[in-house]
Amino acid sequence: MTRPLLSVACVLMLVACDGRSEDSALQAQTAPGAPMPPAPVVVNDTPAGQRIEADVRALADDRMAGRETGTPGFDLAAEHVAQRFADIGLQPAGDEGGWFQRVPLVRATADPDAAALSVARNGRTIALRARDQFLPLPNFNAGATELTAPAVFVGQAIHAPELGHDDFAGMDLDGRIAIVFGGAPRSFEPDPFAHYASLRTKTEAIVARGAIGLVLVNTVDDEAGSPWARSVAQASRPAMRLRDGDDRPIDAPAQLRAGARVAATAADLVFADGPRTAAELFDAARAGRLAPFALPGTMTLRTRSHIDHIESRNVLGMLPGSDPARAAQSIVHTAHLDHLGHGAPVDGDAIYNGALDNALGVAILIEAARELAQADAAPGRSTLFAALTAEEHGLLGAQWLVAHPPTAAGSLVANINIDMPVLTAPTRDIIAIGSEHSTLQAAVTQAAEAVGVDVSPDPFPEEVAFVRSDQYAFIRAGIPALYLDAGVSPANDSQNPKIAATWFLRNCYHQPCDQVDLPIQYADAARMARMSAALARIVGDAEAAPRWNDGDFFGTRFGSAR
Repeated sequence: MTRPLLSVACVLMLVACDGRSEDSALQAQTAPGAPMPPAPVVVNDTPAGQRIEADVRALADDRMAGRETGTPGFDLAAEHVAQRFADIGLQPAGDEGGWFQRVPLVRATADPDAAALSVARNGRTIALRARDQFLPLPNFNAGATELTAPAVFVGQAIHAPELGHDDFAGMDLDGRIAIVFGGAPRSFEPDPFAHYASLRTKTEAIVARGAIGLVLVNTVDDEAGSPWARSVAQASRPAMRLRDGDDRPIDAPAQLRAGARVAATAADLVFADGPRTAAELFDAARAGRLAPFALPGTMTLRTRSHIDHIESRNVLGMLPGSDPARAAQSIVHTAHLDHLGHGAPVDGDAIYNGALDNALGVAILIEAARELAQADAAPGRSTLFAALTAEEHGLLGAQWLVAHPPTAAGSLVANINIDMPVLTAPTRDIIAIGSEHSTLQAAVTQAAEAVGVDVSPDPFPEEVAFVRSDQYAFIRAGIPALYLDAGVSPANDSQNPKIAATWFLRNCYHQPCDQVDLPIQYADAARMARMSAALARIVGDAEAAPRWNDGDFFGTRFGSAR
């Protein structure tokens, strides 16, 4: 799972990012390095649970080498999923009648050693140190770039007239470098917060106003959750974008000629001799009172990136609909197949296997497909099952699928996504994040009654998970979607799913210990597969396709794209 919006601290603390303290007992039990909470006995005595376990063990095996996008390990995992789809009886829905959909990518790796960031102001030049004080952003359009231009601070780069908020008021960005803070005002409700905190939304906003460079400045609050050292440790990891038919990167505007991220400790160097200090701006950001201003002098950015073209693939299997009048509409089940590959060794282990993130989600998707394919009749609408690539690089496989749906799938009318269900303690519920935005909520209620499982509301709405996995690519295309996730209500008195999930996030999320020796509750996973299949049947048989609720934030903003 990729988490691009909020600080990692907020994700891990399981509380809102508003300064509230976490329960001390929970903090002690789940702190990094704390022993795993008492592990429940894993009883896996059902055929469905055993099938899911077999797939998790295969996909998270060291032979897959962490399933990094564009690597032989990922391709090996894709072959496994394709074979399972074939065994189940799905029809291939990939390119040229096969199981695989080609996903063309541009890969770029920035070189900090060749980067420079300096400020020329009031007769002096301030040069920041690469790695210690700044990191270059990868450039997908040019291997080497140098840019000198005036700089303008535009707060969090948010233009939200419907909320009476404009970080660009009175500022001219044309031909200038935009200096930007992350996040969004805490006064925003979760849905607009999620949208406006997205780096993609910020980038679109500054490009529309003519900016030619981007400098993201960390605040101290940012680094309380995600320390600068972590950013430095990840600086050598490549970034990716989709590639169009002319081999140009998608969503990487050439107009932005260079970019960098600055450490909070070096923020005063960026704002030196300006009207406000970094500390004053950090306080203003917390209070939601940032105001834009132009900075004197110029800023110079120099970057070098290694750029190459690679390919990966989505794995697509189809269950045709049984109703001729509705079979040309498809419900899309998704789970991302990629993970991080190799990384910094931890206790001698450098393979990031991704058992929960997201071998388990793919295994649940496969089991849901088996249940639907082996039923007496398929749902009225068609069902497309997709194991996606490049989620960890920005939901790229999902974005490509939405833009290039298989002809056989017809119109995509709903998405059910499963990503990193942390099923390490038994529960009696599931969570359907985002279902409240559309008529999918009624289908969730009906499916839960049929399966015999409780539905809990999103326990951490401040984490806006609705926009943080592959379903967001469908949302941006105007397609109603939801994100099925693990529940939080304990099935017994001895194991607390919240504690178990928090421990995983603090200790094993995106780490080598996300592997098959975790106490994965395969009975809960089998129940989630039944829930997913029941949802597909209810939505597939419904008279009308799902639609956004009247006045919904996402439906209003993206519904016309459909």
